[in-house]
Amino acid sequence: MAEIFYRHLPHLHLPNATYFITIRLAGSLPLDALARLQQEHEQQERLLKARLQGQALVEERYKLQKKFFARYDQMLDAAIHGPRWLAEPRVAEIVAGEIHALHPEYYHLQAYCLMSNHVHLLIDQQDIPEPPPRKDGKRYTALSRAMRQLKSKSGYACLQQIGQHGDFWQHESYDHVVRNENEFQRILTYIIENPVKAGLVKEWQQWPYTYVNPELL
Repeated sequence: MAEIFYRHLPHLHLPNATYFITIRLAGSLPLDALARLQQEHEQQERLLKARLQGQALVEERYKLQKKFFARYDQMLDAAIHGPRWLAEPRVAEIVAGEIHALHPEYYHLQAYCLMSNHVHLLIDQQDIPEPPPRKDGKRYTALSRAMRQLKSKSGYACLQQIGQHGDFWQHESYDHVVRNENEFQRILTYIIENPVKAGLVKEWQQWPYTYVNPELL
């Protein structure tokens, strides 16, 4: 059963799915730019709902989400202001360690890449159970529970490391359901080529904060 949540980003959570996820540092993007992007996305989605329904609507919303993410990620890559804590090796090592620590209880880790202000993750949740509702009535999917755990543990440790207070991660993450093997391979290539595209290294293997599950190589 699909579960769709909205805050500032669209979310589609499916059990046993594979996900491409992007988390970013708090304050890494200007609020006005994000608001404009969100408004444009909502406007385009309203137009889709007005003329489509059923599976055709599902397919076009899926394409729209991919388009939305591409622009969102371009904004992160081009950001010249805001925190860049992940460029510090001590901080990046903390985050990488926490990503690995949640495998395989919270997800099965396939790949990740740490950039200066954001992280790309490729995980699958095959046979990861959905958590029960909390005592306060809040309900999480397996994915939202995993991201909450990752951000909470790594964020606290990183703030301790850098001697800062407040939020380390932006509260919301971008997540995209990977629907087939071809898309999986495209996303994997996209993730590992991020530092190459940014001009940081010539070969993806040279970037110290890129990981690929050995079974995929």
